[in-house]
Amino acid sequence: MNHSFTSFILEKTGATSLQEVELIQELWSGYGYIKRFALEGSPLKTVVVKNVRYPKQQQHPRGWNSQFGHERKLKSYQVETAWYTQYAQHSKARLPKCYGIRQQNNEVCIVLEDLDAAGYTYRKQDVSWQGIDNCLAWLANFHASYLGQTPENLWAIGSYWHLATRPQELAVLADAPLKKAAPFIDQKLNDCKYTTFIHGDAKLANFCFSANDEVAGVDFQYVGGGCGIKDVAYFIGSCLPEQECERLEADILTTYFTHLHAALDTEHKALEKEWRTLYPYAWADFHRFLKGWSPGHWKLNSYSERITQQVIIELSNGL
Repeated sequence: MNHSFTSFILEKTGATSLQEVELIQELWSGYGYIKRFALEGSPLKTVVVKNVRYPKQQQHPRGWNSQFGHERKLKSYQVETAWYTQYAQHSKARLPKCYGIRQQNNEVCIVLEDLDAAGYTYRKQDVSWQGIDNCLAWLANFHASYLGQTPENLWAIGSYWHLATRPQELAVLADAPLKKAAPFIDQKLNDCKYTTFIHGDAKLANFCFSANDEVAGVDFQYVGGGCGIKDVAYFIGSCLPEQECERLEADILTTYFTHLHAALDTEHKALEKEWRTLYPYAWADFHRFLKGWSPGHWKLNSYSERITQQVIIELSNGL
C-alpha cells in the first residue's frame, strides 16, 4: 500500500500505526485486493481496506478481456465509492460502515468496518432455511430503503449482467430463441413501474453471518436502479439446487414480500403483484447472461431453463 493511503487510514481511524493481518481476497481480474489491518492507538481494533488498482494488463479468469469489460469494471468501482459516499448511511439493511475513501491516480482506497469484529464472522457455502429467510429480510430492508429513488452516480440499471453491459456474451449466445427474446426480457424488467436500488450481486458469498444467522451484506459495485425481485432470483440461484428452487419457490416469494411489507410499514399490493410477475423474467435474464458467458456453468439447470422457456413462450404470445 502506498504511503498516502497508509496515512489516510491512520487519519480516519485515529490510529498511531497499522499492521497487515491478512489478505481476505484478490479482486476480480487483478484489480487489487481486500485486506484486514490491525490498528494501534484507535478505538477500532481492526479495519478492512479495499484497495482498487487499475491494472496495466487484464487477467480475466474466463478470458473475457476487452476494453468494454475494463470500462465496466472501472465504472463499478466509481459506483461503489458513490454508494458509500451518498447512500449507504440510509440503508435499513446491515452493511459495513465506511470510515473514508481516497482516490489517487489509478488507485482507490476504501476503509471499512471489519464485520468479523462486529460479530459477522461466518461465510457460508450452504445455508439453512433460517439463513435464507434472514438474507431475504436483508434484501427486503435494502429495497425498502430506496424505493422510488433515482440512482444518481450509480448504475442506471443495477446488476452486473444486464443486457446493455453484456453485448459480447449476447453475441456468442448459441440459444437462438433466447437470443431473440433477450431484448424483450430486458425491456420488461426495465419498464418496471415500482423501482428501487438493487444490490446487483446479491449472491450467498456476499453475505456475512453471525453465530445466530443474522446477516450483513458486502460488495456494492453493481448497485443501481431496478426491480428488487432481480436480487431475489439471483440470490436464490446462488444458494439452492434446482429441486429446492422449484420446491420452495412459493415460500421464498411469500417470505420476501412479508419482510418487504414490514420494512415499508404497509402492504404494497400493487408492487407485490408486479414483482411476482417479473420473478420468472429475472431468472430468464440471468440465464441469458450465463448461457453466453459460461455455457457449462453449474447454475444453468433444468429449473432455470424451464422458466426461461415459459418466459419466451409468454413473450411470443404477446408479440
